[in-house]
Amino acid sequence: MSTFLIRILLPLLVIGMTIPQWSEAESEQWCIADEQTPDDELQAALDWACGKGGADCSKMQQENQTCFLPNTIRDHASFAFNSYYQTYKHKGGSCYFKGAAMITELDPSHGSCHYEYNP
Repeated sequence: MSTFLIRILLPLLVIGMTIPQWSEAESEQWCIADEQTPDDELQAALDWACGKGGADCSKMQQENQTCFLPNTIRDHASFAFNSYYQTYKHKGGSCYFKGAAMITELDPSHGSCHYEYNP
């Protein structure tokens, strides 16, 4: 009986050791604007996120703020979508925005503009 168990457990142990384990860094996710979404749809979603959605859009609303540049609808929408997503993802919020957004595992921060991440 013990030989039988060894024959089963040994391969399971080898398999368990070869499967990569997920680290915290690999599971970090940000919400950004989908490149294929037209600007008018992004603008509507951006307006909702910064208004009724409750995203913190203060870092990209005025020229002297850290995330104002680049001054494009897509960049501003990405910042707003991520702010909303990071704030509400554990309370039922999603990164959907009527199909205007998508999840990325690549940190979209650039220069002095830091996209928040909340585990």
